[in-house]
Amino acid sequence: MASKAATPPYPSAARIADSPCYPQYSASLKCLEQYNSDKSKCQEHFDVYKECRKKEREARLERNRSRSLFS
Repeated sequence: MASKAATPPYPSAARIADSPCYPQYSASLKCLEQYNSDKSKCQEHFDVYKECRKKEREARLERNRSRSLFS
């Protein structure tokens, strides 16, 4: 029997590892490890990741707009 953890809650659910922002995400976590969770030393990594997520969200919204049945 298949585990529910392996199945996403809905078909379009994405894992962070599938995201184009995964390298930025990983870099921010590595920075936190390197500096013993001192967030102030990793702010640049957080900003890069946040900007990537913003662009990813904008692209997703644009794709959804182009697929809309009501436009």
